[in-house]
Amino acid sequence: MRLVKKAGRALGFGLLLMLLGVSSAFAATLDEAKAAGQIGEKQDGYIGLVQASVPADVMALVESVNAQRRARYEEIAKENGIAVQDVAKLAFTRALENTRPGNFVEASPGQWVKKP
Repeated sequence: MRLVKKAGRALGFGLLLMLLGVSSAFAATLDEAKAAGQIGEKQDGYIGLVQASVPADVMALVESVNAQRRARYEEIAKENGIAVQDVAKLAFTRALENTRPGNFVEASPGQWVKKP
């Protein structure tokens, strides 16, 4: 439990932005894709497609963000001796807190809802 708390502290604001895929190159595009209802936060800690068909640049964005998240989750897990999945679940909790109203989050696998 202490390791999970340690991992939680490691997910400070700056790291949270990185985990959520908000880099200077993608910030507007990520926010736009979320606001357009194309993508949302998945329960597994990654970005998922809300719409079945999205433009190629949105797909590339999702792949890039998820690769960045996966790498960071692995670092945090290794530093704290916990499972990557535990870090990802914690990241989803943080992402859910920071998701803007009207953007999509995964309520259950494959089931998307708008955050009130």
